Order: sequence, then C-alpha cells, then structure tokens
Amino acid sequence: MTAVKLKIKKGDKVIVIAGKDKGKSGEVIEVIPAKKRVRVTGVNVVKRHVKAGVAGPGGIVESELSLHVSNVSHLDPKEKKATATKTGVKFLKDGKKVRFAKKSGEVIDN
Repeated sequence: MTAVKLKIKKGDKVIVIAGKDKGKSGEVIEVIPAKKRVRVTGVNVVKRHVKAGVAGPGGIVESELSLHVSNVSHLDPKEKKATATKTGVKFLKDGKKVRFAKKSGEVIDN
C-alpha cells in the first residue's frame, strides 16, 4: 500500500458519520496515511485484558482503535454542532496558507 495525503490532520476535531459510533465527536490522536485510518479520542473504544509484566501492571485496559478516514468528517468550528463540513485551503492577507471550513468559512485551528 502506498501512503496517501489525507485532509484530516492530528489534532483536528472530527465527527463520526458512519458506523457503530455515528454521531460521536472527538480529537484526532493519530493519523495512519498508509492504511487510510485515524484514531479519535473516545471513539471505537475497546477493552483489552493485559497480562502483568515489565511494561506495567496487568488488568483491563481501554484504548481507541482506528477508524477508516471515510467514516469521519471535520467538525465545523463555528457551529460546534454535529454537522460535518468539507475543507478548503486559502491564503490570508499576510501570505499564510490555512485550512478553512467551507460551510462557515472559519479557519480550522491546529
């Protein structure tokens, strides 16, 4: 598999638009371009039984698994509601290149 450039970056606020966690939102923890997947805080959480060892004590550990990038969309920074938005790129007056939400026109902070 070859890595693909994704529009979603680490730290972006996203909402899940498909799957068992549809409607949940969170921040992107990790982006895996080679597999077209992202990990989001509080979404697709599973419990793993971990054996005690050098790494730490054992027990039941909760962690987030990755989601396919097509199942998430940017959360509009202006509305702060469960509405997905597309992103675009524009240049500010000082020449700085930024990403913005097409729905509201707000700049996506990162």
